[in-house]
Amino acid sequence: MPNSLKKNVKVDFLIAGAQKSGTTALNDYLYAHPALCMFRKKEIHFFDDDAIFDGKPVNYSKYHSFFSPRSSQCLCGEATPDYMYWYSAPRRIWNYNPAMKFIIILRNPIDRAFSAWNMEQFRKREFLSFQEAIRTESQRVKEVLPLQHRVYAYVDRGFYTDQIRRIWHYFPKEQTLFLKSASLKNQPQTTVDQVCDFLGVAKMPDIKPHIINAKSYVTSMTAMDRAYLKEVYEYEIKELEHMLGWDCSEWLAP
Repeated sequence: MPNSLKKNVKVDFLIAGAQKSGTTALNDYLYAHPALCMFRKKEIHFFDDDAIFDGKPVNYSKYHSFFSPRSSQCLCGEATPDYMYWYSAPRRIWNYNPAMKFIIILRNPIDRAFSAWNMEQFRKREFLSFQEAIRTESQRVKEVLPLQHRVYAYVDRGFYTDQIRRIWHYFPKEQTLFLKSASLKNQPQTTVDQVCDFLGVAKMPDIKPHIINAKSYVTSMTAMDRAYLKEVYEYEIKELEHMLGWDCSEWLAP
């Protein structure tokens, strides 16, 4: 493509996770920034595609064809939430661009799991109840076809600390920005300002809240399932607080 990235130019930043945490909203906000070149749609799924990284030299021209920078000064980025979760993605990204910056939005893992289950129900790829799905997940993902485990990993995706450590193994902490999903929803201007500062571009005025992916849930989470997941995630959430210097007490509140 004539307007795609030149051979010696790399994608600069990624919205790498977490799934069901506001990545679509942030992608849409940044798409409107004149100094940024975002792929219009989310989820290119390049660095989590095992078929591309099969041991042969990687051809990045297909990846670069998704981007049409307005000028040589534009920063290019894209949003694929699976990059944070996919085990091999950080290493592949480092091999591509060691200077890559990561923007990661984290949501209460309990609510994230329920939202992901509802998404798969809506897509008609999930036929178990939420109660069954979260309690049988560890065995279930062992039995599904290759790559299907990412569909049913409602609980596993919420163990953020190991995923963060994988990124930090390859990239310095200064190249990562972590945001709370609730902050993007309730304080979009302040949150997008943080992202602009992180990327080194001018702030965007008049950021308005907007609702993305607001499909009605097929059912509500039961108190029993919430209590079960609080117990599952309690230590993980406290570890995340220590790792990022956050207060996530509201995630475990009654």
